Amino acid sequence: MHKAEAWSGIGEIMRPGHFSDRENVDGARDSKRHMRQLGAAIFLVGLGALIIPATGCERATPTASPKSVVIAVSGDTAGWLTPCGCASNQAGGLPRRGTYLAGLRGGGGGADVLYLDAGGAAGGVSGYHRDKFEAILSGERAMGVAAHNLGKSELALGADALRDLVTRTGTPLVSANARGADGKPIAPAAREVEAGGRTFLVVGVVSPRYAANGITVSDPRAGVLDALAKFPASAKGRVVVVLAYLPEDELAALAAGLPEVDAVVGGPTGQAVAPRRVGPVLLAAATNKGKFLVRLDAPAGGAAWTGEVVEMGPKLADAADQTGNVRAFLDRLVQRDYSAKDTGVVEPPPPGTPAGFKVAGSAACAACHPADTAVWKQSKHAHAFDTIHGKGYQADASCQSCHTTGFAMPGGFDRMSIGTAKVHVGCESCHGPSAAHAASPAAARTPWRAADQCARCHDHENSPAFNYDTYWPKIAHDKGTGSGGR
Repeated sequence: MHKAEAWSGIGEIMRPGHFSDRENVDGARDSKRHMRQLGAAIFLVGLGALIIPATGCERATPTASPKSVVIAVSGDTAGWLTPCGCASNQAGGLPRRGTYLAGLRGGGGGADVLYLDAGGAAGGVSGYHRDKFEAILSGERAMGVAAHNLGKSELALGADALRDLVTRTGTPLVSANARGADGKPIAPAAREVEAGGRTFLVVGVVSPRYAANGITVSDPRAGVLDALAKFPASAKGRVVVVLAYLPEDELAALAAGLPEVDAVVGGPTGQAVAPRRVGPVLLAAATNKGKFLVRLDAPAGGAAWTGEVVEMGPKLADAADQTGNVRAFLDRLVQRDYSAKDTGVVEPPPPGTPAGFKVAGSAACAACHPADTAVWKQSKHAHAFDTIHGKGYQADASCQSCHTTGFAMPGGFDRMSIGTAKVHVGCESCHGPSAAHAASPAAARTPWRAADQCARCHDHENSPAFNYDTYWPKIAHDKGTGSGGR
């Protein structure tokens, strides 16, 4: 029997390794449990698997001949339905995730593919964010997700909304330690699944620090143990996987305190955690807007496992069905016509913004600044809204916030149905809301220093190649004015 190869610590990314069926675990298991480990030791849930409700008595029946299983776990999607497309090398998105999973399932070798999500898929609680969350769950269901754990952003939506989701969509949510204000579970504690000739029990937990909206969260370890007591092993080779939406320190502690389980896969951990051993338990995490998936290959017959963290990068094509799912979401946004201030993506104004500020519009600037306006009209800023409109994202608040002027500000861009007078990156996107200055130039200056505002939209996510010294000359139009980039 091969000994488990050493894995890197928490925070190391994409470092594959091998794992054996765990023998010689010092005092961690009783003999019955030890023998069960020799027959199987993997985790998770996916396409083609039989899901048994946590409240039922029916159980999955393993097939006679175990076969290999490929396990993929996403997590912490955080509303990242798809990359916005502002940069060519952006990672993540359900269309790429769909392609990756389809490749696993069509790769031959006879392996079953199990797909799970560790939680944290929602990006907020506004109507806009709820629509996006449902689109993410719709995409996951199309990819054959077998269990979706409740994370911080899911709890923020409230127990009633989550229960309604299960009723309306059949999304296989799990949570062993989250309860509504009525004291009742929000979702099944665990789901039992058959795949590759073995039985998998998938349990979901979330950190108590994420309790919100009247939801109570008990100790994760106690929740897992309670779920195990309700699902006594009934089939040789059953495997227990815990999906745990816990911060890094709590995640490692949970794995160390649960020798009864086979794997703990979670987030949010800042960056993805490559699979490693914590005693007899395998620990890993998928995080950071769903840009990385944890993949584990568990061959049949006791061969060594391999595992890695895989980036959902631009080399992966977009799956057609997931692209259609994104398009349906964008069409729904056009119908919803959300007001900017109600989208939940509004940021507070930068320091120095005066009380009672209001956006005047670029036309108000042109009368006194014709030369500067001429430079602006030749820039990409003057056509910024055309970029997202051409891609169908004109109603998406996450794009509008950087491709319009004064998004959600008084006098600024509000919604498509009101008109498009405040589209594009206009003067006040950089100089600040300037109605007071336009009314009395001598009495009130523009409130922001333009050069300080670039990084609000040209951040690492959307503009990774941004360099001030290279970009500023492309838009500079204050030469000879002494305004110093104001």
